[in-house]
Amino acid sequence: MKYVAKNWYPIIDKDKCIQCYQCVNFCPHDVYTIGDDGYPDVVNPDNCVEFCRGCSKVCDNEAITYFGDRR
Repeated sequence: MKYVAKNWYPIIDKDKCIQCYQCVNFCPHDVYTIGDDGYPDVVNPDNCVEFCRGCSKVCDNEAITYFGDRR
């Protein structure tokens, strides 16, 4: 069963992101798109599966953290 997060979703640190798009290509839930600035944008945060962390695992630069982990 897929647990969709309402208060837990990825945040991209654009200072660390190298625009490799591994997160965009990895996510099967359409959480991301590529923004006008060339960086991944979280456009569907409600599609994120709670505690999946798959996109952060494929990010070689550790540019992804999660809202909800920051309590």
